[in-house]
Amino acid sequence: MNLIQNISPKNNLKITCFIFLLILGACNNKKAPEVQTVEKNPTEINLSAAQFKNAGIIIGKIEQKQVSSTLKVNGKIDVPPQNMVSISVPMGGYLKTTNLLPGMRVSKGQTIATIEDQQYIQLQQDLLIAKAQFSSIENEYLRQLELNKNKATSDKVFEQTRSTYLTQKITIKSLSEKLKLIGINPDNLNENTLSKSVSIYSPINGFTSKVNANIGKYINPSEVLFELVDPSDIHLNLNVYEKDINKLFIGQKLIAYNNVHPDIQHNCQILLISNDLNQNGSTEVHCHFDNYDKTLIPGMYMNAEIEIKNNIANVLPEAAVVRFEGKQYIFEVIGERQFNMIEIEIGNLENGWIEIITDISPLKKIVTEGAYNLLMTLKNTADE
Repeated sequence: MNLIQNISPKNNLKITCFIFLLILGACNNKKAPEVQTVEKNPTEINLSAAQFKNAGIIIGKIEQKQVSSTLKVNGKIDVPPQNMVSISVPMGGYLKTTNLLPGMRVSKGQTIATIEDQQYIQLQQDLLIAKAQFSSIENEYLRQLELNKNKATSDKVFEQTRSTYLTQKITIKSLSEKLKLIGINPDNLNENTLSKSVSIYSPINGFTSKVNANIGKYINPSEVLFELVDPSDIHLNLNVYEKDINKLFIGQKLIAYNNVHPDIQHNCQILLISNDLNQNGSTEVHCHFDNYDKTLIPGMYMNAEIEIKNNIANVLPEAAVVRFEGKQYIFEVIGERQFNMIEIEIGNLENGWIEIITDISPLKKIVTEGAYNLLMTLKNTADE
């Protein structure tokens, strides 16, 4: 008898259920199909209609404008040679009195020192004696001149008299000029005004930059007693490298300031550009201050910024550029309410426009307003 036929109906049902369970377990052991995920671009952002409206987005394009750049240089306050005066004693002498100190202001015609020496007395004495003798010499010369015309005296006697007369005039003139050299007016000199000392007067309005002697010291004619400066015509002497010289021109405007008070700016303009280069490959550029400031002292170190006109450049409004982690970015429109953040390199900023050095197609649509809101939305989305 067949084996299956010997199985009862009740057992047959059990076998059927067992086979069904085996088939069901086999199906459960099969692996579920893998779901492929698309990685999101971290520089792209999609906005909803509400987000777009709230972000205040304005779309524009790259424009071309002339942008100015700034050349930063440095230099020192200087004065022209005609505004610097070295005071010396032409004939030497002892310094008797002075109250000058470095930095002290002086006025033109002010007595700044008194010098004394016995040779001054001798000069005055010689001039007074020469003048006293001149009257009789002149009268004799005129008398001989008249006699010579009438042939009442020889030509030799006349020539001797004439020579003595001219010599005395020369002596008086020479002594007078020597006295003028040391500050004594020969026209006011007489036996009652003889003096062993002379006064030194300031020839300019300005201040004292150096005092090189003390009371009682003998001053040789070659020594500089004081150095005075007239600051009314001070100028700024800048050092500009060779590569930047062709960017400058006479009359060009600039601002100058020092390190102590960088907030105080002085307007200047270029007065002279030197044609000589020094060992460092730079040349001197002399600038004139628009307004004199007494706080500017010769020798003071100064910084300067010179505005230079560039060629036409690609620009965007300043609000179109955002800064993140030390880099500069703009947002390109890639679809309806879709944007892509692009890293760029920028140049100069002027009047709300910023130069874009990175090559960007003028056909691209760029976010010119609301870029910062896009950046915040993009970064918040990336952090979720």
